[in-house]
Amino acid sequence: MVKIKTTNLSYIYSKGTPFEKNALNNIDLEIQQGEFIGIIGHTGSGKSTLIQNFNGLLKPSKGEVYVNGKNIWNNIDKVYEYRFKIGIAFQYPEHQLFQETVFKDVAFGPTNMGLGQDDISHRVKWAMNIVGLSNDYLDKSPFELSGGQKRRIALAGIISMDPEVLVLDEPTAGLDPKGRKLLLENIHEYQKNKKNTIILVSHNMEEVSQYCKSIIVMNKSSIYMTGLSKEIFSQTDKLKSIGLEIPVITQIFKKLSDDGFHLRKDIHTVNDAVDYLDSLFIKL
Repeated sequence: MVKIKTTNLSYIYSKGTPFEKNALNNIDLEIQQGEFIGIIGHTGSGKSTLIQNFNGLLKPSKGEVYVNGKNIWNNIDKVYEYRFKIGIAFQYPEHQLFQETVFKDVAFGPTNMGLGQDDISHRVKWAMNIVGLSNDYLDKSPFELSGGQKRRIALAGIISMDPEVLVLDEPTAGLDPKGRKLLLENIHEYQKNKKNTIILVSHNMEEVSQYCKSIIVMNKSSIYMTGLSKEIFSQTDKLKSIGLEIPVITQIFKKLSDDGFHLRKDIHTVNDAVDYLDSLFIKL
């Protein structure tokens, strides 16, 4: 089932002014229900503009956006409903915090959805668990916490709305390696249990290769290529031509192969590397 579809989607900032900029150019894409998909591209390629069109935060200059088969702009009065269906955690979500306690901040979305107090409390605690924070934080002020903790709380506020699609824009920026791994593992488990759709926007190629089955590559306001993660990261020269790198583990195996070692070049995650090397040792 197609969850999100765009046809001929274009978006122009400051149209009709000297600062006019074409941020999206005729984007046609389909994102399936239950997919864990990545969007990559250099800064300014159109990634953030694209995801803001998914739930009506931005209105297309041209083209259509469909969610569950419905054009989200057919009824302007109901566009806001798609912001509950498609939750976006922006690159600096901690800037969204404003309540005096963590509980109130995480509960803000469910409260605006009109849920009862018991449901709100359940969702808050559930979302906090997903982002790896205990309920001991609920009565604290979010402004007393570390940058990484603020980021997790802001993300919990999005998850607490239980969106059909969760869009994560650089979710692990500012977190230490242990925190990044814990957060993404929890989100991966959440996605498997809920069977919902996750869209990961990231410059971290290791994270994208580890968790995303397929990838959309953006370049100069357009889709440059799409495909399975292994297919995308095998096209080293194409990625480098638009300023993108491949995962470090892929670079290592490619260099060893180029230096005469007969190794596979399609290794894109550490887990793949471990499994592959184990298979080689078994043959010895």
